[in-house]
Amino acid sequence: MAANMKSVKLRIKSVQSTMQITKAMELVASSKLRKAKERADSCRPYFRELYRTLQDIASENTEFFSVYAKKAVSDRYCYIVLAGDRGLAGGYNANLLKRLEAESEGKDFVVLPIGKKAVEYVQRKKIDCVTEVFGEIADISVADCFEIAHLLCREFKKGKFGHIELCYTTFVSMLSQQPEVSSLLPLTDLAKREEDGEKARNLIWYEPNSVEVFDAIVPEYLAGVIYGGVCESLASELAARRMAMESATGNAEEMIDKLNLYYNRARQASITQEITEIVGGAEGI
Repeated sequence: MAANMKSVKLRIKSVQSTMQITKAMELVASSKLRKAKERADSCRPYFRELYRTLQDIASENTEFFSVYAKKAVSDRYCYIVLAGDRGLAGGYNANLLKRLEAESEGKDFVVLPIGKKAVEYVQRKKIDCVTEVFGEIADISVADCFEIAHLLCREFKKGKFGHIELCYTTFVSMLSQQPEVSSLLPLTDLAKREEDGEKARNLIWYEPNSVEVFDAIVPEYLAGVIYGGVCESLASELAARRMAMESATGNAEEMIDKLNLYYNRARQASITQEITEIVGGAEGI
């Protein structure tokens, strides 16, 4: 009985140590989450305005033949996968990678991984990779996003792949984060259909021409969308980690309560047994 009580006591101390770690990780994630959420909210208007500008250029010019707006010639896809650098975030990374597998099923594709978990997934599955230079999502800056955008645009023009899609996690709320896949190129959905039989008119003059202006804006737009996805993913990862650590801390507290109850019962049983032995010995004398 004494040995059993000692093992329970050690188990309680072990769970208490684990609970301290999960509680600390929850507090760290909570402190970083507010700033990450504000950054995600502040970057959205930037690429939305770029997208609106591209729509205006594509819809207001009758002779529009940008390479980015043409129908894709190649059926190969390039997925930009934004995963986390660490685990202990619930199903954050697993849900994102499952969504990638569902979207890429039966397709010829390559991956540009951002985040250690994305790089590990690509290496484990032996998937063709564009580059592994941007392996840590926490270190991704605006300049890195522009470098990624220009790299993808060069490869897109060369015909190495005909579709570019962004696989990331949207921050819905503190309790909900949804993996999403957004199409970035080609921009065939930008050209608005003619309404009421009226043809599109050249309402704005572009220097030197609309196509060159469009082709110059597309990498900017792509970089803005990627940076927005990075900000959304970081906020989602922190929210998922905070929820996971909060749940783990709650489970640890519940386990400690059960172990304490078991320990107290075992202790009471041991005391009762000792009293019974003493009384029995006294009667025998």
